[in-house]
Formats: sequence, structure tokens, C-alpha cells
Amino acid sequence: MQPDPENSPTSVASGVLRVLVLGGTGFIGRHAVAALHGAGAQLAIGSRHPARHEGTYPFAPLHLVRFEQLLQPGAWAPLLKDVDVVVNCVGILRQRPNESYDHVHHRAPAALAVACAGANVRLIHTSALGLHEGAKSRFLSSKLLGERAIAASGSDYAIVRPSLLDGEGGFGARWLRGLSRSPVQFIPRGARGGIAAMAATDLGTAFAALAALPSLASHREVELGGTRRYGYAEYLRELRADYTGTRALQIPLPNWAARVGAHVCDVLHFSPFSYGHWILLQRDNMPVPNRLPELLGHEPLPIRAILSPVLHPNAHPEPSQVHAGKIGPHDLPDTPAG
Repeated sequence: MQPDPENSPTSVASGVLRVLVLGGTGFIGRHAVAALHGAGAQLAIGSRHPARHEGTYPFAPLHLVRFEQLLQPGAWAPLLKDVDVVVNCVGILRQRPNESYDHVHHRAPAALAVACAGANVRLIHTSALGLHEGAKSRFLSSKLLGERAIAASGSDYAIVRPSLLDGEGGFGARWLRGLSRSPVQFIPRGARGGIAAMAATDLGTAFAALAALPSLASHREVELGGTRRYGYAEYLRELRADYTGTRALQIPLPNWAARVGAHVCDVLHFSPFSYGHWILLQRDNMPVPNRLPELLGHEPLPIRAILSPVLHPNAHPEPSQVHAGKIGPHDLPDTPAG
């Protein structure tokens, strides 16, 4: 099903807005693509595997984009031709051969920002809530370095920091929903940080609203989230309530066990739980201020509306109802985020 322009949150004010969506075939990127396409933008999509998605995006050319090969501003120049705005949705949960946190989260975005400054192209960069100095996680520290490099680039930029994302096809969302169905749940004692879970469709809408702005000067740092604060245990209970009326047994897990489990998951590349996310779970990941209602023009979609759209006939369409491409592995801010 094609995006419905009548339900689009924003429209191109004058002429045709030309947007390059990097990581446009991944979880976050496909929501950006759907919203921008619905707004009437002329799209191009950057992907590590463009040939896999050619038939899925008949309305947009796909370009080969591998961040580990785009570490200098000059390397970005061909991709920025005939582009007004770049929306960067690329991120990695774990490092792979030749694809490091430093390359993907820091050096390539830094080079992109400098290139955008030189080409007079606006840059919307997806980052994460909860980044802080001294975090003992390369996943987190590389993203903070990327933010700082973009801020120093001289480009017209917006750094978007969403909280935990829920929606069809998200890697982390699937895991959390699966955990919520378990009759026994282990809750780390230190997981006391607040999260403002939000719909991935709302994030796409926010991207489209930002892209339509003639300048991003008043939106340098854009923190986004739902209007309700959840703790981790409470959020699992909220997800579970959509499937059953029975309560799960929630057992406190020692912090040392959670830390060891996070490291094991990192080594085995198993589940979206990582050491970086263990750090984030211990801190508030709340948007301050929350600019999502401003960008949407209405209140964010409630989590229960995402889970049970049939019960909420006025809710926004699910991503599966929008022709926005297959789901890729670059799913970063589908975590208490990133």
C-alpha cells in the first residue's frame, strides 16, 4: 500500500524537496522514507545492499552507501548532487569486520556533515538519548563523538534523539514483545531509568516535518519521545497487557548478572541487549524538552495504539500498511536510545 499524501504530516512548501535517506531500507529509515514520500518529496535512498531493494522502492533510486568507505568529505560529493536534505538513519548495534562504531557513528557522519556544509545541504542526523561523557561503551561514546563532530562542522544540521521505538519490524521491539509474553521475567535491579516509548511511525513523521523546514537553526538538538514515562518493568507489563490479562512473575536480577549477560550477548551477537544498553537502562532516557508533539502537530501515538490498532480506529497506519521497503539490520534507535 502506498503512503497516503492526505494523511501526511507535512507537505513540501515550494517546489519539490529532494531528500537522500541514508539507511532508508532499515527499520528507522523505512519510516522516514514512507513519511517523506507521503509528503511529496523526491527521494533517493542509500543502502549497503541496493540491489536487494530495487523492486521495493519503485519511486526512488537506490545508491550503494557503505560508511566505512566514506570517511572523507570528498567521498560524499557524488551522493549530494541534486539533494536539499540528507536524513541519516544509519547505525549499527554491534561492530562487524570493516564496519566499526568509530566509522559508522563518528568519522563517516563527521565527513558527511562537512560535505553538507560545503554543498549547502541540510543534515538531519539520528542519534540517541542518554549519551554522556565517560560512558564505558564504544557504542555510546562513538555516537557522542559523532554528535560533536556534526556540531562543529558548520553545516545546517539537526541531531534527532529518539527514545525507545516500537513498531512493526523492529529488532528490539520484537524482542521486548517476546519477553513480555514470558510468564517469568528477570528485571535487572539497576534498570531504573525512565523511557518515553514512542511509535516509529511518529519518528518518520518528525523527520518529514524537519526536512520541510528551510533552516534547521532552531532545531539543532531534537529530543523525541512519547508522553508517558515508563520504567523497564512497567513497560514489559504494558506490552504484556495487550496479549493477556495475566501478570508475569517479575524476578529481580542482580546487576552483576545483567552486566555479564550484556557482555555475553555482545560476544555472541545475540539479542538486542548489549553492554551499551545496560548502561542506558540505568539512566533516564527522557526527552527534555520533548519536541515530538510540536513536530507532529498533535499528541504522539500511545503505545497501546501501536500494539492494538484495531482498538484505536483513529490511530496512524502501521508501517506494514505502507510501501516503504524491507526491514534491514540497521535498527539502532529501536533501543532505549538509538
